[in-house]
Amino acid sequence: MRAPLARQVWLCRFDAQDNETRHAMVREGERWTLAFEEDLAGARYGYRAEGEWAPDEGLWFDSAKLLVDPYALTLDRRFRQDPALGRFGEDTAGLVPRAVVPEALPRVFPQPPVFARAGLIYEVNVRAFTLCHPEVPEALRGTIAALAHPAILAHLRKLHVGAVELMPIVAWIDERHLPPLGLVNAWGYNPVALMALDPGLCPGGVAELRETVATLRRNGIGVLLDLVFNHSGESDREGGVLSLRGLDNAAYAHAPDGPLINDTGCGNTLDFANPAVRRLTLDAMRHFVQHAGVDGFRFDLAPILARGPGFAKDAPIFAEIAADPVLASRVLIAEPWDIGPGGYQLGQFPQNWLEWNDRYRDDVRRFWKGEAGIGVLATRLAGSSDVFGETSAALPCRSVNFLAAHDGFTLADTVAYAHRHNEANGENNRDGHGENFSWNHGVEGPSPDEGVIAARRADLKAMLTTLFASTGTIMLTAGDEFGRTQQGNNNAYCQDNAIGWIDWDARDRELEDHVARLAALRAQHRVAFTVFSEETAWEAEPGRAMTVADWEEPGRGVFGFVSPVQGEGTVALRVDRAARTVTLAIDPEAPPKG
Repeated sequence: MRAPLARQVWLCRFDAQDNETRHAMVREGERWTLAFEEDLAGARYGYRAEGEWAPDEGLWFDSAKLLVDPYALTLDRRFRQDPALGRFGEDTAGLVPRAVVPEALPRVFPQPPVFARAGLIYEVNVRAFTLCHPEVPEALRGTIAALAHPAILAHLRKLHVGAVELMPIVAWIDERHLPPLGLVNAWGYNPVALMALDPGLCPGGVAELRETVATLRRNGIGVLLDLVFNHSGESDREGGVLSLRGLDNAAYAHAPDGPLINDTGCGNTLDFANPAVRRLTLDAMRHFVQHAGVDGFRFDLAPILARGPGFAKDAPIFAEIAADPVLASRVLIAEPWDIGPGGYQLGQFPQNWLEWNDRYRDDVRRFWKGEAGIGVLATRLAGSSDVFGETSAALPCRSVNFLAAHDGFTLADTVAYAHRHNEANGENNRDGHGENFSWNHGVEGPSPDEGVIAARRADLKAMLTTLFASTGTIMLTAGDEFGRTQQGNNNAYCQDNAIGWIDWDARDRELEDHVARLAALRAQHRVAFTVFSEETAWEAEPGRAMTVADWEEPGRGVFGFVSPVQGEGTVALRVDRAARTVTLAIDPEAPPKG
């Protein structure tokens, strides 16, 4: 156990009656060790550390605090928020999970990722996605194992999903302000143990994840894990002492004068200039590849990984991942922004990384709202070369195009609400994005008017067709294919209830079938969307080439293209904003030009 500034560290074992026995560990440089002769599989344990308590100086040693092993793989219970976690001298053994020594974990020989660029990523909140599915047995609902149920698999196959991207599944803790409001963190972006699966989502532990991944792979579906390596649930100066803070607080970045750096908005930031932090990160990634067989990872607030303290395109973490024989072949996706200095880094990650493209989301919404022109939409359809540069067979498009994600309005709410409605979050509707480029068709929220319903559905179909016609990888958040709503809440992170859960009985089947047709067409010709052809002919009307005057015509909303793709025939697209239509066609028989 790494605790370089501790005066003493104890390994605390708990018996079947939860009685604690402390065993003094021995210092070996910056680490503390202790050997046991017996087989410890199944043993429950934690740590305690003694040293100086001086939080303003970055020292948080308090032997009253039971500490979770940062390398724990299994926990016996979920984390529970309590003010005592941050108060000096108050014992927390009754609050903190115990790590469990696992049986020897079988290695999964890493297979090449199932997912390929330009495929469809399906973003999933495991609990919200499966909890209300009528065909999933009640005992499985809300768990990772539910993703392997035939009803779920059938839906994923219908959409030709290339990979599910699982929102955080490692153990997290609620933010301090939530329990007094009667709310909980429903998304998981507040982890404490970076390798331990949350016992509520994955009661079967690593074996449950491994078996689910294997089942999905047999169905041609990869698994990407959304991992949070930018901060931990120990939070700011007033946060709890749960794990790293009580053992090796140097894992968190501090300003030269001492305070915690807050480049995440969560109060604390992991310090990737620290080799121990990078080692923990890479070890966690290897664990999920070697013991669960995942295809890759999406990194929340990914610029943090390259800070030291400023963002660097040549940060050590990039080279270390690239040189790692287990990780180098994995799918790597950056959320390329944080709130720190120079925090918006879209387009700045390595060439083998994909990146969430929020400009795509905003510009497509702005076009269909009537606030952006055809040139803006054409740039996004063609792979956002203004952001990522020109593409080629050797350098396929790195953009992850999306219309909506977990954070923000759902796609259906984008055309039903002009304003956010986050009152249920207990912050007087101040939280969440203020500018969503949304519109409501004259009625805020649900409407019985058939004309409004039809207009909203037409806009959804147009935007979804735009997405499936775009060069680059595409992403749908689960349920957006059939019109899920969060009742206008654009920050539903704390809504573990009907606001956040997917209502399978309320599916818009017509919209879902529209998406399924688009997905089948794109899946059949996926390679056509990896690179935008330089020989594409842009058309003002069928058969008439776009002129400069057409591109610059104010308010113009009609255009299209015919794009020859080697080995794929011809891709043709027509956009008509006034008619609220997009037509996508692929002719595999048409010979490429040139």
